[in-house]
Amino acid sequence: MFETLLLNFLFLLFPVLIVVIFFENRVYPYNNKLLVLMSAVTMVLCIAKPIRLEMGYIYDLRYIPFILVALFGGYRNVIPLYVIMNIYRFYVGGAGTLPSFLFSTAVLLLVPYFSKRFIKRSSNRRIFWAAAIATLTMGIYLMILGTMTGKLDKQFWTLTVYALMTHAVVMSIIMILIEQIITNIKNRDRILQSERLNVVSELAASVSHEIRNPLTVTSGFLQLLNKSTSITPEEKEYVQLSLLELNRAEKIVSDYLSFAKPQSDNMVFSNMQAEAEYTKNIIMPYASIHKVEVKFSFDNTLNKSYDKNQIQQCLINLYKNGIEAMRDKDGGILTIDISEKKQNILITIRDTGIGMTKEEISRLGKPYYSTKEEGTGLGMLMAYSTINKVKGNIEVESEKGRGTTFLITIPT
Repeated sequence: MFETLLLNFLFLLFPVLIVVIFFENRVYPYNNKLLVLMSAVTMVLCIAKPIRLEMGYIYDLRYIPFILVALFGGYRNVIPLYVIMNIYRFYVGGAGTLPSFLFSTAVLLLVPYFSKRFIKRSSNRRIFWAAAIATLTMGIYLMILGTMTGKLDKQFWTLTVYALMTHAVVMSIIMILIEQIITNIKNRDRILQSERLNVVSELAASVSHEIRNPLTVTSGFLQLLNKSTSITPEEKEYVQLSLLELNRAEKIVSDYLSFAKPQSDNMVFSNMQAEAEYTKNIIMPYASIHKVEVKFSFDNTLNKSYDKNQIQQCLINLYKNGIEAMRDKDGGILTIDISEKKQNILITIRDTGIGMTKEEISRLGKPYYSTKEEGTGLGMLMAYSTINKVKGNIEVESEKGRGTTFLITIPT
């Protein structure tokens, strides 16, 4: 029995080990189809090699990968597992085939429903709830099976204790490994982002001032030339176009300089209400032009030390991006909510715009990347840099055609 239990545990470790060895260090660490396929293989192997007790009962760990995919992947990813598991279970046959089919159907209908709420939980809570669901699921299954067969004897209760303990322990171990992989990926992304910000900051400090000086001189002479009465209208148009391009270059240089500015001159210790109100008022005319309704709410009492100018610019950049994402949809709603939770300031910025793909989300905050044709990517990079300076974190949720949500968490 113990050897078969270890074999089942090894089957469950198979997808985790594959991800750690081959995929953890990639830009896109996982592929849903691949994980579903590996989970399916794990389930089939668990059914093929069940744990046989000396008292005559048998059981397996097939529902652990099934529940994990249901919780992390939702209905879309768990349905293929449901089909594969029941096809193979009917192929194996036996008295438990019909109860297994009915119970797997019940799990399919109920467990994925909690997927979105499960994913939003903290790491420790996800471990607890996954273990609790696995234990409860197996407990209900065994109770139904025992009631149907009428064998609620001492041996049955011994099986129940063994099965529940096994599912709780194995699910906890697998979840701890999964959460560690998720933490490693997040830490890696955070380190890479920090390195990118440092490179841009050093570049800004060393180059921007030198570029700005000749731009200012050139712009001054062109403005004088533009006032001259000796040039033709066509030449004057060329001068005006040159001034426009110089102003655009000046704006790009200013964006670069924002990365290298010291914070000490503008540091405040506040709950961000003044900055939130100011940036909302600044963005309102721009929102009206693009037929965007702004919904604003503020409910925060936590104070934080930060550079007010950089926070204002960060919020304006994010608001502006949200409004421009709704430009092609002829308007929409921009929701701004600033609240607090467990000593963290939460800033939620939600739009109903065109949305982004997972690949586009993964590239946000990288130098020179922008989803807009005319964009430079520096505005978003500046936003990430500002939040990074206050030890905060930015999470992005988006779906094509349905909009994007930026969730900023700033510890106090």
